[in-house]
Amino acid sequence: MKHTAQSYFSLSSPAEANLEKNPLETIPVMGQEVVNATADQVIAAVLSYGRRRVFFLNAHCCNLMVKNPHYAVALAKADMVLPDGIGVEMAARMTGKRFKANLNGTDFVPALAKAAALQGKSVFLFGGRPGTALAAAAKLSEIAPGLRIAGTRDGFADAADPEAAIADINGSNADILLVALGVPMQELWLTKYADRLKPSLAMGVGACFDFLAGNVSRAPELVRNLKLEWTWRLAMEPRRMVGRYLVGNCTFMARAAKSALGQVPALAVEKRILDIAIAGSALLALSPMLGAVMLAIRLDSRGPVFFRQTRVGKNGEHFGVYKFRSMHIDAEQRRAELLKTSDREGVCFKSKNDPRVTRVGRLLRRYSIDELPQILNVLRGEMSIVGPRPALPEEVAKYPARALGRLSVKPGITGIWQVSGRADVGFDKMIDMDLAYTRSRSVLLDLVLIALTFRAVVSGRGAY
Repeated sequence: MKHTAQSYFSLSSPAEANLEKNPLETIPVMGQEVVNATADQVIAAVLSYGRRRVFFLNAHCCNLMVKNPHYAVALAKADMVLPDGIGVEMAARMTGKRFKANLNGTDFVPALAKAAALQGKSVFLFGGRPGTALAAAAKLSEIAPGLRIAGTRDGFADAADPEAAIADINGSNADILLVALGVPMQELWLTKYADRLKPSLAMGVGACFDFLAGNVSRAPELVRNLKLEWTWRLAMEPRRMVGRYLVGNCTFMARAAKSALGQVPALAVEKRILDIAIAGSALLALSPMLGAVMLAIRLDSRGPVFFRQTRVGKNGEHFGVYKFRSMHIDAEQRRAELLKTSDREGVCFKSKNDPRVTRVGRLLRRYSIDELPQILNVLRGEMSIVGPRPALPEEVAKYPARALGRLSVKPGITGIWQVSGRADVGFDKMIDMDLAYTRSRSVLLDLVLIALTFRAVVSGRGAY
């Protein structure tokens, strides 16, 4: 079932009518619908005509949602709830879903400010320690030239009188209201006074003002890209954050797993447990060999150690598959001219004497070592240990209708095709094998195929 998020307010313009006709998709996380869209899509939606109340959801918020029924109601009444952090992403993956983007407030608000500035909209900042909202407003003006600051109020003395705060906000004629009173106070405040606030967009933004004002330092970009920003905050404020991140994250994951069990078939849960157990163990056991392979690739030919290529996964979702580089760096550019030399019938290209393969690459392919980095894809939930091999988008575009059935399950590192001869098996027979697997898959069958994989690797049949 496809879930959608749309405004609770009346729609009266062409832009709003289009949003109603094509609302943003959502993914349920522990019973709360969370928007599944890119930052640009969300910004376009929240800046369109009509009134919107928008909140963010992270692992800590989910824990509070369980304990505080008033906060849970506030989230349920919001027009949009946006995904914030790796915890919510992992909860979605437990149910076989993936968010298009992590829309944490610290990154989202500056992007929103830039779009608002281009549209001539004004912003009111309410919350934080005395002086923080002012400093945050100055930073937003620097990030988004032309942004109009309608006013600011702190979250202490200036928040003590709700009537005065509402009058100040409404008197500023602000288009956007950003409230940083902390979770769940900001959500409860915005929900309680929703009917009296004039700004068309109201958002609860948590610690965003502190980051903008420089009160709290953000993690280095590498740490953020690895989605480990929570570890940085824990290191910066261990006494304050230990309960939230160590105890809280474990509690959240247990709750998320329990919730997922009620939404996902038992087989999917069993396969995911098997995937994580085998992939995690393999990553630890093979670490020395993986290091040696990386060194060999580096010494053998020019180019990066790893190769990332777009493939098609379950339900046609695209993802980046990881491999050890076994070809020269111009391999993709030369692929088109080599298609006519394919040794395999059907859609998929394979050549025994592919000139693009390096010396080390031939050895890696002979024993399927080049596929080992896909352990990371398994841990990320994009692949399974056992399943149909992930195809290239251009190959899927040429699939006959029956072949699309192989996309109904996660692609795998190994499977029936791999243990039956790999590239020596024709396309049509491969499809028959994959469709048979999708109909008959079980944990026992996976264990059998994993065992047979070792024999297939040693024999090297069809590996080129």
